[in-house]
Amino acid sequence: MILDQSIARQKLNAGSPHRLGAHFDGEGTNFALFSAHAHRVELCLFSPDGQREIARLALPERTGPVWHGFLPGLGPGAAYGYRVHGPYAPDQGHRFNPNKLLIDPYTQELRGRWQNHPATLGYDPASPVLDLSFDERDSAPFVPRSVVPDPMPFGPVAGRPVTPRGEMLICEAHVKGLTQEHPGVPDALRGTYDGLCCDAILDHLTALGITAIELLPVHAFVDEGFLLERGLVNYWGYNSVGFFAPEPRYFGPAGFAGFRRMVDRFHAAGIEVILDVVYNHSAEGDHRGPTLSFRGLDNASYYRLIRGNPRYYVNDTGCGNTLDVAHPFVLRLVLDSLRFWVQTMGVDGFRFDLATTLGREAEGFDPEGGFMDALRQDPVLAGRHLIAEPWDVGPGGYQLGRFPPEFAEWNDRFRDTVRSYWRGDDHSAQGLGACLLGTADRFDTAGRRAWASVNYLAAHDGFTLADVTAYNGRHNEANGENGADGHSANYSDNCGVEGPTGDPAILARRARRRRNLLATLFVAQGTPMLLAGDEIGNSQSGNNNAYCQDNPVGWVNWAEADAALMGFVRRLSALRRRLPALRQTRFLHGAAREIDGLPDVEWTGFDGRPLDWRDPGLSAIGLILRRSADAPAEESVGDWVFAAFNREARPRRLSLPATPGGWRWLRVLDTASETEDAPVPMPRDVPLAAESVTVFALAPDIATGPAGGAPPV
Repeated sequence: MILDQSIARQKLNAGSPHRLGAHFDGEGTNFALFSAHAHRVELCLFSPDGQREIARLALPERTGPVWHGFLPGLGPGAAYGYRVHGPYAPDQGHRFNPNKLLIDPYTQELRGRWQNHPATLGYDPASPVLDLSFDERDSAPFVPRSVVPDPMPFGPVAGRPVTPRGEMLICEAHVKGLTQEHPGVPDALRGTYDGLCCDAILDHLTALGITAIELLPVHAFVDEGFLLERGLVNYWGYNSVGFFAPEPRYFGPAGFAGFRRMVDRFHAAGIEVILDVVYNHSAEGDHRGPTLSFRGLDNASYYRLIRGNPRYYVNDTGCGNTLDVAHPFVLRLVLDSLRFWVQTMGVDGFRFDLATTLGREAEGFDPEGGFMDALRQDPVLAGRHLIAEPWDVGPGGYQLGRFPPEFAEWNDRFRDTVRSYWRGDDHSAQGLGACLLGTADRFDTAGRRAWASVNYLAAHDGFTLADVTAYNGRHNEANGENGADGHSANYSDNCGVEGPTGDPAILARRARRRRNLLATLFVAQGTPMLLAGDEIGNSQSGNNNAYCQDNPVGWVNWAEADAALMGFVRRLSALRRRLPALRQTRFLHGAAREIDGLPDVEWTGFDGRPLDWRDPGLSAIGLILRRSADAPAEESVGDWVFAAFNREARPRRLSLPATPGGWRWLRVLDTASETEDAPVPMPRDVPLAAESVTVFALAPDIATGPAGGAPPV
């Protein structure tokens, strides 16, 4: 039996404080919980179905701030929670209320769902003093239970793919959104971890050349009360309540084990798994939010409170509260969570939501602060993929390029600049030049590599790629906020008509604009990232903040997939793999190469003359890429790429750069064409279509043969 009355009547032994959480050792379960300011901690045990509380046992020992006890005979699968006694003094930062059942921060599984009921609040919402009042209702019927885990749920992680950082292609995806309407996913698996790793999805991703899938949050999360009141839910999942527990709403037939099976299947397909993790705030919200875990365990330790007025929370996240990752036990919680997902669940890396918050110390953001240092030196985590979202909403929150060398960073400057260039904004070509070279002005410091810039055109937050070309303004009315939510600066262009149209000319222009945007992404130095669905023209009907749309607005629409666009993305991916000059790890600054004395990068006008970077209307630019001056000589021969960007609405003539003896230019990409063309040898003077990207690669001249006998590209 997992739990019976005889076990519940036993007295807790002292146990051990060393491992936080609940751990079964074959004889019984040890419980250990951090709370620096509590007066008493009670372990609540529930019947096997989780419905009835059948015992309340005080943890008998306290070692420093850790309360602990050992219960003989209690094994995996037992449902439990905590009630913590201490001062209820919000003006002093303390919100203990033993009437509220609390989730163990270390639980690996949650049983049951949170319900939006006033009893989950620590205060009486009808009181005129709101959170200064004290609520005595029992919250247990409305909150999930923690579960004692199996100490060895899976075997060791094996067969991890190892993709060099410079060769990564990331796909950002939502577990449900990617699978819910895919015709190749069995009905019973749609919206689940099991469905995400089915053959149809794996085949699609591998055909695109995806090397890593970056999943929107899969830590257990809850739906905010204000969304439930509108008939909506938190679809994206940036509202975590359990940093060790997979979100159960994505469980399929395999249940909890489905997550690890999913990871193993991705690995077998050569795809790494990266999790979007939210350690900057919790689901408990501001001072008016529910008491689910941290708030009732030790509010003053887990959260950053306003200095001089600790009733209120520092809100650098814009989500109501901010976890105090500078606190040693909160830092320990985060690191223990990360190690669990790597060692037990098999994941390969993390994208840190609002990562500036995690780097905040008492005086502000510090790239060498406690969290950053601890993460970088950890033997389990140091070799994993670490990706920062380099901003939050607090003072000095925008920190693009300031994270340690081990990190890559989401580069929103790339997104906005590339969109601006293709819609025709003045001065945008100058910014595009920097973005095409990995935004070196931000990232080329402290020995960082070009892969540090994660380049993207669209992500979960904002317009999809299709909507960038179909809407000038956001259309978020379905979110229930009068269309005022979401980004107001989208750098989008509807190409003449707002939203859907049957005009063939506008549709053709939109299709070419999407190809131009995608070609720019794949030609740029750095790490490219695709939003799942962009490769098939998925639209959200102009909603640029679909965080609460768990419906066809937020799901990928496979029924209307643009097969031609998908084929184009596959060709771009293959081209990037074939041309090493497009995916260099070293930054290019125009330094002379030892092998031939030529600069590793050059800019040119279509007439072969230098560009006038002072021209605010600059719209046509040519870029010569050669292997870096710092690259070994044997990697440099014959590896040249020339890319021509013509934003103008008229065709142009292009004078191709001179080539070394025995070599000539092949046209390998032209976005003016909807279908794949074989590489075509080019004369020195070539026509370029209006609004197009054309890429040329150096290849041996069949007539004369390459100098030095170097292999073709």
